[in-house]
Amino acid sequence: MNASAFTSFYRALVRHRLYAAFNIGGLAIGIAVFLVLGLYVRFETGFEKWLPGHDKVYVVQTVWTIPESPANGPYPWTMGGLLDEMRQDFPGILGVQINGGDKGGAILADGRATTVDAAQVDPSFFKVMPLPLVSGDHASALAQPGNAAIDETTARAYFGDRDPIGQTLVLSMDKVRTYRVSAVFRNLPKNSDFKLSVLVPLTHDMANKYWHHWGSASLRTLVRFDTPSAARAFEGKLPAFVDRRGKEMAEPGTKPSDTQQLKLLPLTDLHLTPEGSDGGSRKLTVVTLGLVGVLTLLIAVVNYVNLATARAGLRAREVAMRKVLGADRGALVRQFLGEAVLTVAIAALVGLILAELGLPLVNAAGGLSLTIPYGVIVPALAVLAIVVGVLAGVYPALMLARFPAAAVLASSRSPGGGRAGTRVRELLVIGQFGLAIAFMIGTAVLVAQTRHVRSTDLGFQRASLLVLTSLSDPAVPVDRKNTILAAIRALPQVTDATIANAAVGGSGESNNTNVPLPGVAGPGPSLTWVLVSPRFFETHGSRLLAGRWFDEVHGGDDTTGRKGTDGANIVINRRAVSTLRFKTPQEAIGKTLGGDRPRTIIGVVYDMRFDTPRNPIAPTYYIYTRKPETVSTSVATIRIAGDPRSAIKGVADLWQRMAPQVPLALKTADQRLADFYEADDRATHLFAIGAGLAVLIGCVGLWGLASFNTARRTKEIGIRKTLGASSEDIVKLLVGQFLRPVLIANLVAWPLAYFAMRTWLAGFSDAVTLSPVYFLGASALAIVIAVLTVLGQSLRASRAAPAWALRHD
Repeated sequence: MNASAFTSFYRALVRHRLYAAFNIGGLAIGIAVFLVLGLYVRFETGFEKWLPGHDKVYVVQTVWTIPESPANGPYPWTMGGLLDEMRQDFPGILGVQINGGDKGGAILADGRATTVDAAQVDPSFFKVMPLPLVSGDHASALAQPGNAAIDETTARAYFGDRDPIGQTLVLSMDKVRTYRVSAVFRNLPKNSDFKLSVLVPLTHDMANKYWHHWGSASLRTLVRFDTPSAARAFEGKLPAFVDRRGKEMAEPGTKPSDTQQLKLLPLTDLHLTPEGSDGGSRKLTVVTLGLVGVLTLLIAVVNYVNLATARAGLRAREVAMRKVLGADRGALVRQFLGEAVLTVAIAALVGLILAELGLPLVNAAGGLSLTIPYGVIVPALAVLAIVVGVLAGVYPALMLARFPAAAVLASSRSPGGGRAGTRVRELLVIGQFGLAIAFMIGTAVLVAQTRHVRSTDLGFQRASLLVLTSLSDPAVPVDRKNTILAAIRALPQVTDATIANAAVGGSGESNNTNVPLPGVAGPGPSLTWVLVSPRFFETHGSRLLAGRWFDEVHGGDDTTGRKGTDGANIVINRRAVSTLRFKTPQEAIGKTLGGDRPRTIIGVVYDMRFDTPRNPIAPTYYIYTRKPETVSTSVATIRIAGDPRSAIKGVADLWQRMAPQVPLALKTADQRLADFYEADDRATHLFAIGAGLAVLIGCVGLWGLASFNTARRTKEIGIRKTLGASSEDIVKLLVGQFLRPVLIANLVAWPLAYFAMRTWLAGFSDAVTLSPVYFLGASALAIVIAVLTVLGQSLRASRAAPAWALRHD
């Protein structure tokens, strides 16, 4: 563009300030939304890509394929001794086991215990995952059993400005041990699924009874290969390895690999890969929000094209004069394409500013910590300005360049593209509002579903419940658990307390077993089992559907000292009734099943959901022990009365007196459940922000188009009023014409929203109904917004004096 072209561009902006503000502002908002949601997608898809050699590391997945099992699906966990057995069968394999992490231990200092993200790992850890070191050496960091590697935050917290190398730490994991700091590694970034701040060597004395038990899953196993082909070749050997090593899992006449397989998952795919029966909610959320960003930008670009096309005719005389003065068609096309690129560049700069200003609000709404990497974003915006500018400006440029100069100068009015131009603009509005209405429907469904999962009946009374997970810490002596529980029950704010190996929030163990059915061939359906102690159901406020609870009177209830659950009485949940082939809860009472491990049903309880609403409630049976201290993974659930803060303080003070060596992990049931809702809440907030701004952009485009069309029809309106049309008739005419594309947009919005929301809701076991109310409500809201957007222009045009309108040019 030359100086005269820049002058022309500047004059066009100054002369039509409101049009320029709407055009640039709408595009800037679209670019800002695209930037923010693009940063979110970049963050979510960047997990573990910061690790050197990340493309060579694979996570070993355990994949279950048990008929009628609630535990089917891939899990990124394996049994503890899997790598040991792999090393025996495949000498030279490079791998590591990671046991713990994410609040997996506690550092003891000054008589208090502080929770840290501690993990036990193989000495080969840094060969597989070479975390960047601040001090120390990869080769020797974990070579000795008494060594420990810590991150920068832990080093500063416990050693200040002193050199941490050679200092000692007292760490409690499986037991209390003293370690010498041998290395300091960089803090792991936020986009990592590994929560690691303290690493200590994993030694064989840490193995438990399930260490080499095929069918268990307790830690992560990672392996490293130089090439993808080497990884695929190794994975091909795993079925035979499972059949050779896992014979204890196989039912008669079957192979171990019929029920359990081992698969390799690239490390960078771990974050977005579904786990277990999860329907891939995290990946779906990322894809959805990425599409929202792209579609919002598309709406903004469509809006720009629409306004640019509509206003192009107003510059027809300028184009005609340039042609008369010698400008050729190519020069005109280059000028208007340059103006389009420059307009988009200004919008991109404004969009970047809006994104920077809005990022703190988005981070707060979504619980994120996104930042703008200017080294990446600025070049990307430059490319975006060129591409969008050319795409958005090519049609107006070609349309203006082809106007015949003589016809334009001889005409009393500027050309506006005729009927074809009007149809193009209507189609753009239809597409624009179609996406906007789909966004509104999606937002309504997301909000309804997130509210539903928070308020739905979970099968127990979640209010006034506290969950204490500290009892499962190995540093708590087994013989002290019952004493601590009795002391908690004696607190004045506590009305009941119990211990089990499962609790609200998904803490504890997850155990499944097949239950043979009388007269039915095969191993029977797989059920989850939970070990509970006295007052478990009463503490939770559970509801009995049939039969009775466990009690001290019936000796057959107690499994203490028995081998497994042989001969035990059990309570089942409602989901297990149909799984076990009973028609009603009453029919199940008194029935014995289990084959050579008989179990008699004494009660049926309402389904209780302790974990994510995205997983279906598993068919479950409960077994009972009258000795809480025998529960291996002990989680205490406490029912309180009165002020929760006072009750929490009472439990905290008691814990500090009785077990100061173990950090207190105490939360309300609502706090623990909130972790399961966090991701969907974040997605809803971000989706709502994107949808709201997309609708705003659509309104900007509709207002600009209404302003342009109304101005062009001023003389027509004057003639209509002269011939007797009232102001009301004029308003109805104009509003009706602008509403037509908005109404047609529903034909685009409804199928799109229905498919998208049905896919998203399929990830929940308890989903809201995709009611027509969401579709009708969004459409009605869109119509109201459209009417309000164009009403001002229509009223102004209808009130114009006919004499003035007839003289208007």
